[in-house]
Amino acid sequence: MAKVIDARGLACPQPVILTKRALQEAEELTTIVDNEVARENVKRMAQSQGCQVMVEDKGGDVFHLHLSRTSARASQEPAPAAAGPTILFISADTIGKGSDELGGILMKTFISTIGQVAAMPRIILFMNNGVKLVTEGSPVLDDLRFLSEQGIDLLACGRCLDYFGIKEKVAVGKVSNMLEIAERLFTAGRIVSF
Repeated sequence: MAKVIDARGLACPQPVILTKRALQEAEELTTIVDNEVARENVKRMAQSQGCQVMVEDKGGDVFHLHLSRTSARASQEPAPAAAGPTILFISADTIGKGSDELGGILMKTFISTIGQVAAMPRIILFMNNGVKLVTEGSPVLDDLRFLSEQGIDLLACGRCLDYFGIKEKVAVGKVSNMLEIAERLFTAGRIVSF
């Protein structure tokens, strides 16, 4: 009997994360979701993992996604590393322009998801408003502590922390300087910027 993941009522990206974890242990799996976005996100992730996907519409926005492996797990292997490390450069405490409330929700969701991807960054640099994420009261502190425990270097710009008067409130990572930040950026294999 296939394993069943009931992801109804869970916010994005939890249905995908739960399904991806379960696929590491099961060749067949059924994930239940309650919206079309989750249906499409789970379907796309499963197909990228070499799964055949059959979607059963149960009505009332409830979908059962029946997943089965059709190929080797080679598609789960991370891409070969570039010459240097991957660096995530965060210069704001929100993602995107428009609603700061939505941008904050997106940043929290993004940071909580980093630990679930195969090719995690080696370094996360925080500058400008982004330094607020590493201080006391930040909504992503637990996620950043987890990433730090996984060996990801978290570096916050000291000048930025001074500018906002929050250097003494740093709760995770290391206070850095522009020279170190520049050296890390110029030796990166890939830079992802927010």
